[in-house]
Amino acid sequence: MLQYLKIFLYPFSLLYGLVMWIRNRLYDTNVLTAVEFDLPVIAVGNLSVGGTGKTPHVEHLIRQLKDQYHTATLSRGYNRRTTGYLLADENSTAAQLGDEPMQFHQKFPQISVCVGEERMLAIPQLLGERPDTQVILLDDAFQHRSIKPGMNILVTDYSRRFTKDHVVPFGRLREGRKGYERANCIIVSKCPPNLSEAEKDAIRKEINPLPSQQLFFTSLQYGTLYDMFSGQPIDVPAGATLMLVCGIARPEPLLQQLKSTHEQVFLLSFPDHYYYAEHDLDKIRKELADLPGNKKMVITTEKDAVRLHLLEERLKELNISIAVMPVEISFLFGEAYSFNNYIFDYVEQFGSNHV
Repeated sequence: MLQYLKIFLYPFSLLYGLVMWIRNRLYDTNVLTAVEFDLPVIAVGNLSVGGTGKTPHVEHLIRQLKDQYHTATLSRGYNRRTTGYLLADENSTAAQLGDEPMQFHQKFPQISVCVGEERMLAIPQLLGERPDTQVILLDDAFQHRSIKPGMNILVTDYSRRFTKDHVVPFGRLREGRKGYERANCIIVSKCPPNLSEAEKDAIRKEINPLPSQQLFFTSLQYGTLYDMFSGQPIDVPAGATLMLVCGIARPEPLLQQLKSTHEQVFLLSFPDHYYYAEHDLDKIRKELADLPGNKKMVITTEKDAVRLHLLEERLKELNISIAVMPVEISFLFGEAYSFNNYIFDYVEQFGSNHV
């Protein structure tokens, strides 16, 4: 029944796709102009609405660049409770920055992290405050065409590749599939770690990258659990019952990871980028108490942890301890070296002095 109802959305997808095509065409023909900056600007984004694993790819770029270049990230700050340009400092919170920028700020305090809806205006403000900035990473900016980045990285989910999707609301694409042609580099994310060469070749044929485009494949790599308050590593007791609490677009990969190592795993899911309220903590405590077993543990994502930190005092009052699961990316087929060199080759074109 739902599938039949979805068919009625198709005309709206065609209309929205047409609007986006006209907009892109205006930029492509320079009727609408995009601003370029005289320093390396790398945009990381996607064609679909959320859930492609973009954030750990941005973090990979930060890890590669931060020790050699004064690096900055610029995000819109989705679902934050502030507006306008804001540069993170020691007093910043997820409510002010948004969860993803706050995550960058907490994990990489040596870089500049800023947010701003109008990124064309935010970059000059950033450079005014941090004139030593040498590289800017634009987070989720593939459709933000008022800026022309020097490098566009497009991330697409292995299980929801843009080649098999449609424009919203019939599908999950923000624009037509041909938008991929703007990318310099395409990354197929969340691949199985044992992806075969044959499937890799099949996906390459399906995507059909342009001769100028690079194509890479990554999988998620989960790290050691750590305590949300102390940051200290945590061991999961044998036979423990786990409750995954998260508000992210696609919790399935993490859920499957936990189920691969533990028998009793339950999911308490909230909307993507959800700001937890005190009544949610009561719900977490009640649901945890109702789960089977004597040894129980709450696990969440790093993105959720920065939002839960807003309720740190109440969490401690309720004696709710939370373990955080970090995640990074792993390049398949031994291509990490090639990707990293690809990034450094682009940055070094500008002749920036290293840190």
